[in-house]
Amino acid sequence: MKSRLLMGALIALTCMFGQYGFQNIAGAEELTPAQQEAVRQAVQDYLKDRSPGAGQPPMDQPGTGVAQPTYAAPPTQRAGEPVRETLGELSQPRTPDKKYGSTMQGSGSLIYARPFVSSPKAIVGGYMDIEYFNRNNQGNSYFDQHRLVPFIYGDISDRVKFAAEIEFEHGTNDIKVEFATIDYLVQEPFNLRAGIILAPIGKFNLLHDAPLRDLTERPLVTQRIIPSTLHQPGIGAYGTFYPTALSKLDYEFYVTNGFTNAFGGNGNPNNTSNITQTNGIRSARSDNTSFDNNNGKSLMGRVAFSPILGVEIGGSGFYGNYGTNKDDQLAIWALDWTFQRGPFEFIGESAWAYVKDNDINQDGTQNGNPRRMQGYYLQGNYHFLPEWLSRMAPTFFKPEVSTFTAVVRWEEMNLGQDLNDNTEAGRLGEWQRWTFGLNFRPTEDTVFKTDFQYTPVGRVGNQRIHDTAFVASWATYF
Repeated sequence: MKSRLLMGALIALTCMFGQYGFQNIAGAEELTPAQQEAVRQAVQDYLKDRSPGAGQPPMDQPGTGVAQPTYAAPPTQRAGEPVRETLGELSQPRTPDKKYGSTMQGSGSLIYARPFVSSPKAIVGGYMDIEYFNRNNQGNSYFDQHRLVPFIYGDISDRVKFAAEIEFEHGTNDIKVEFATIDYLVQEPFNLRAGIILAPIGKFNLLHDAPLRDLTERPLVTQRIIPSTLHQPGIGAYGTFYPTALSKLDYEFYVTNGFTNAFGGNGNPNNTSNITQTNGIRSARSDNTSFDNNNGKSLMGRVAFSPILGVEIGGSGFYGNYGTNKDDQLAIWALDWTFQRGPFEFIGESAWAYVKDNDINQDGTQNGNPRRMQGYYLQGNYHFLPEWLSRMAPTFFKPEVSTFTAVVRWEEMNLGQDLNDNTEAGRLGEWQRWTFGLNFRPTEDTVFKTDFQYTPVGRVGNQRIHDTAFVASWATYF
């Protein structure tokens, strides 16, 4: 009777702690090897009788002290039930003696048959910002949680890479995939890319993240002529050359759908283009990646040359159809520059656009839309950190980590260059603005910005205004 009680206790303990191996059961070391083997055999027979066909992984042999691979049962699993697999085990390829069967059958475990479950390859990051606007002539002041942007990056293999950005704007007002690409790396001078691609028109559209910028608002030219964030589905190539020991040449070129929303998009064509002197090219963008309003494809690309460290000059362009007529051609050219020396930085971008036959409706009648646009911005930055601040509060103002940046930007834009500027309608596309800013970065990835804007020439809707504004924001990567 006593041996039966002992046997039952050991069986119960084995069922509860089987995943740790028999040698780890308290008291097991007091039995002789022969007694341990007898108990082990009894446990195996007991489990076999209670769970026909399910079985248990073999226990470690006496005296080895090495536990065999086992699968841990959840706390709610009762002794004798079939062993439930972990997510990692469910995702492994099936062996001949352990398989799902036909993939056409409705096995509930098939949802775990993904390679990333057992071997994670993705990295999740992103950024967010919160903004405050107080404009003198444009309504009430307000806070805006403008962007929450998760990034997903994946190393599929040494040659295949994945990258995506999902943007949540103004709370839940606007949700979209900002880019999603698959890269196939061949060599540094030549690599392939396909997906939803950030348009390499100007430099700002490629480096538009809020934590990177030293001012809260994007430049006017990158809002209306190169309407960031500009992305289009397509395919292309990119790479880097080194002409000399000090110089570098980067390029990227793509074939894409182009601006497919100039006449209202899929199923809702308009007679008149939405490329206007008040909104520029911005409304011609589309987030619908499955629609193109013509059979022609667009070409775009950028070449950037850096002769020495701290100097880069880039040239870029776009050309393609924006409408259904073969003469509806849109061309954009852009020039960008970056000069850095010590704490000083001078950056800028200029863009020109020609929208052929934008002043002609689809039915052949005339309208008042512009055909030519131009805009630019010039921005100077000065980075500094007073030593007395570091001495007074070294944990808040860390040398080589924290920095202040003083910023000044001048920008000008005309969205109706070919219109009569002696009329009110012809002057609606004219903009001029000064922005003065001061920001603080406790680390490179986080920034607190304060800006003052002076807009001698601007507009609200179809009304020209003279305006001032105080703008502030916080932004960080995570």
